[in-house]
Amino acid sequence: MSNKTDSNVYTIIFAIIMVILVGALLAFTASSLAPRISENMRIEKQQNILYAMGVNDNDESSAVFVPTEQAQELFSKYITKQLVIQGGEISEDEEAYLIDIKAQKAIGAENPSERKLPLFVGEKDGQTHYVIPVYGKGLWDAIWGYVSVDENMVVQGVYFDHKGETPGLGANIKERFFMDDFTGEHLLDDNDNFKGVDVAKGNADPTNENKTDNEVDAIAGATITGNGVTAMLRSDLKLYQSYFDNLKNN
Repeated sequence: MSNKTDSNVYTIIFAIIMVILVGALLAFTASSLAPRISENMRIEKQQNILYAMGVNDNDESSAVFVPTEQAQELFSKYITKQLVIQGGEISEDEEAYLIDIKAQKAIGAENPSERKLPLFVGEKDGQTHYVIPVYGKGLWDAIWGYVSVDENMVVQGVYFDHKGETPGLGANIKERFFMDDFTGEHLLDDNDNFKGVDVAKGNADPTNENKTDNEVDAIAGATITGNGVTAMLRSDLKLYQSYFDNLKNN
């Protein structure tokens, strides 16, 4: 007589129980970690914004964020105003930095006037910084960042990151040697037309001394990622030009 535990019914019941138990455990773990994950994401965004405007702990060659435990205090100190531009209207929002840029970009593709455009105004060393979030597509997955500009749309600093670019190639968009090249670059041409900044493989200025050519040197072996950065900057930063035009005229 065969053991009851050898039957198909027993196997199915056992599998169902295990699925329920494991599912419940995973759901509990996810629920327990959700507040911590949300808090880490909040702090990381603050660190990214601060980094772009030059509030960081960089050494001679490495990109280093301000300490996690100081991020909130420094964010409140340096960011004086958080704005949201939507459909030509400008409002203040103390949590504008939490706006999902990816989701807003999707909304803008369907209805541009409904897209929310966050803008962070900061003060550092007597200079006003306007920090703009950007989001795009690299070789393998998403790329994103923050670009700090002055009232003339001259870049004061940037921070870039990625989800899955190739280590040693496209992943280098978050390295100092690449990001630092953007500082001082003009987004407008001599006639105040928006040009952006091209990540140019054939850049005739590899030492990046010319800040009005709207180009920085590309990363060797990372052409598609570089093209993604170019497209991201051109599409997202251009949306803020009217704000800076009004700033100059007021």
